[in-house]
Amino acid sequence: MKPPFSRAEYRRRVDNTRRHMREAGVDVLMVSDPANMNYLTGYDGWSFFVHQMVALGLEDDEPIWFGRPMDANGARVTTFLKDESIFEYPDHYVQSDRFHPMEVLAEIAKEKGWARARIGVEKEAYYFTVRAMEVLERHLPKATFQDATGLVNWVRLVKSKNEIAYMTQAARIAEKVMRTGINAVKPGVRQCDAAAEIWRAMVKGTPQFGGDYPGLPPVLPSGGAIAAPHLTWSDETFKKGEGTVLELAGVRFHYHCPITRTVFLGPLPKKVTETAAVVLEGMQAAFDAMRPGVTGHDVEAAWRSVVSRHGITKESRIGYSTGLGYPPDWGEHTVSLRPNDRSVLRENATLHVIPAVTVDDWAVDISECVRVTKRGAVPFCDFPRKLFVKR
Repeated sequence: MKPPFSRAEYRRRVDNTRRHMREAGVDVLMVSDPANMNYLTGYDGWSFFVHQMVALGLEDDEPIWFGRPMDANGARVTTFLKDESIFEYPDHYVQSDRFHPMEVLAEIAKEKGWARARIGVEKEAYYFTVRAMEVLERHLPKATFQDATGLVNWVRLVKSKNEIAYMTQAARIAEKVMRTGINAVKPGVRQCDAAAEIWRAMVKGTPQFGGDYPGLPPVLPSGGAIAAPHLTWSDETFKKGEGTVLELAGVRFHYHCPITRTVFLGPLPKKVTETAAVVLEGMQAAFDAMRPGVTGHDVEAAWRSVVSRHGITKESRIGYSTGLGYPPDWGEHTVSLRPNDRSVLRENATLHVIPAVTVDDWAVDISECVRVTKRGAVPFCDFPRKLFVKR
């Protein structure tokens, strides 16, 4: 097993991150977001339930990895780092009431000359706790801590040629996964059985390349719950006359290509059909507007200019940046397509455009993962963009 990118690509990522650190006035960056750890080093393991960190100093040759001893073996296998850049804390620090791993990291920081540094930490990262912050502050009292949430995420916004290649492979998996899901939605079939087939297709991938686990599990709200967008599955059966939203993804080396379609078992109310046509027209307007230099606000406004003419409103965002991700999310937490988001799109940024609209007790949910180009957005998937009706 080896990192999916070359040492040179990881070096470019580290150098780019250092430039952002200098702009932010950060001497040392400590990241605990698993996607950011992976992005900077290649580290890959389901170990984010215990404390771990990648730390990068402005003057260091390469980042350091810090974590549990058994996971240090994973760091040696999956990262580009030298052995001397991999640091461990004793296993009796794991989930202990008496000890905390950040005590050990603080001592490493002192040894590396970071005791008085300006240290950036990801205060909004899912796996960085209040106690971790308190321990670092207590054991590094002369350091200055500042919030560096999103610093690496913004570096990740523009994808390299190799990242685009993996997302393209993920798209081939996503097409297969969505076809599997649509085929599985039949009257009398249990939701859990459909989910099992979806998982199998997601992991199996294609004959050319296997799949990976997603940042989000398969989402398939159905029937009276169709308007609840983040429900997974139950052992209830699909029923005639009801609809199901399938929000799924193909994943390759943790690079996601999300895709959403809506399936109805029976004839559609006229209002649902009409709404779908408007949503799709609005999506195309958003795609056409999605060029380097425009903002998330601009893209949403292009969509809104179409749908508002037909009386459709939507309070939540219609999309967000995506790509490399670990549970519990596949979003990058940078660009959002919504009013007043002044984030500027750049060429080869990748986004999940998902302008879901609820109509009474129905939902019209159709999405695409796209790449920003000078000609507008280019979808990764080649899959029919429509409502699916099974009679």
